[in-house]
Amino acid sequence: MNSDQIFYIIIAIVTWQFIFDQWLDYLNNKTVKTKIPEELEGIYDDDKYRKQQDYKKANYSFGVLSEIVSFVVMMSMLFFGGFAIINSWVTEMSSNATVQSLLFFAIIGLGSSIISLPFSIYGTFVIEERFGFNKTTPLTFVTDMIKSTLLSVLIGGPLMALVIWLYGISGDLFWLYAWMVISGFTIFMTMFYTSLILPLFNKQTPLAEGELRDAIEFFSSKAEFNLDNIYVMDGSKRSTKANAFFSGLGSRKRIVLYDTLIKDLKTDEIVAVLAHEIGHYKLRHTLWGTITGVIQMGVILFVFGLVVGSPLLSKALGVEEPNFHIGILAFGILYSPVSFVAGIFMTILSRKNEYAADAYANGFGLGSALIGGLKTISSNALSNLTPHPLYVFFHYSHPPLLQRIRAIKGNK
Repeated sequence: MNSDQIFYIIIAIVTWQFIFDQWLDYLNNKTVKTKIPEELEGIYDDDKYRKQQDYKKANYSFGVLSEIVSFVVMMSMLFFGGFAIINSWVTEMSSNATVQSLLFFAIIGLGSSIISLPFSIYGTFVIEERFGFNKTTPLTFVTDMIKSTLLSVLIGGPLMALVIWLYGISGDLFWLYAWMVISGFTIFMTMFYTSLILPLFNKQTPLAEGELRDAIEFFSSKAEFNLDNIYVMDGSKRSTKANAFFSGLGSRKRIVLYDTLIKDLKTDEIVAVLAHEIGHYKLRHTLWGTITGVIQMGVILFVFGLVVGSPLLSKALGVEEPNFHIGILAFGILYSPVSFVAGIFMTILSRKNEYAADAYANGFGLGSALIGGLKTISSNALSNLTPHPLYVFFHYSHPPLLQRIRAIKGNK
């Protein structure tokens, strides 16, 4: 196999991904049922259901345009040697391989941000605003963007520099040392993200004393779950949509409830949602998710370590001398079909875990309250109640509402 053949394989992969994603999006957009399934009746009245359908169509059209632009930019970079041009820039700026790679990805990241910025602005301040979800102010939007960029530079930059340095000194064992570094970083972020990174964007306060706290403490005593770390987050700062999540391991575990969730749901429904999140912890979903991610990363790095120095990969993108940044870029595209298949198994596992967490809450007699809470969350978010099964299979990390309700009720 020569570099030209690899180039056309890369073109084929990028094109196939684009066409496949567009096909799935089209199927999902065309799946419209005028009659809502019996178990979901009452979530939307006629006017709100029409609004939900309009929201779905607006997001579909917007998504198609965004994906077309991304596809055209990528194909232009490939056919007109854009990555080779950027590589020539960075080699002129510095003779240090690590600096070259950091500059390369900084330029790629900057270009990607510039292209995606108009879409981000339109999605937030036009679509989300039109349907009553947006609470983000222009100042918050700009501040978030600046903070995210700084975090990428201050955290992502040194981490990447370390990995590139390891590549230069460790030879065949590069993948192993890189795996150790990235795994350590992954575990650290799993444990400390909500206490170190999230506060830069959202305020978190311990759940106050009162009826809700009492109800949650009563449940937690039955579930034998320590409530030291349960927080309320000001999600309403950016959106009216409600959510809750669990993160961390061991003593660093933390449950976070959006303030919008507390506003929208009844006390027993909030307890049921909390029970679902506790179920993820009790069933070790967070732990096993971290372990699975670490194993996957090890496999990826092992394969990457075998091919990163291949001249064929670099030549496929128009660069004569192989280097780390061109190698990882070409490898990332070539590996994407494998990643796609692995992603299917991960989404299947994720949906299985969601069913299990629902069953955990249901085991405490909270099934009806959980169904009520899920219905309210879905209604307020204008969620699609009847997604296409294939779209669900490939993209949904959570089962659709109808399937969750049937599972909670014991129906198959």
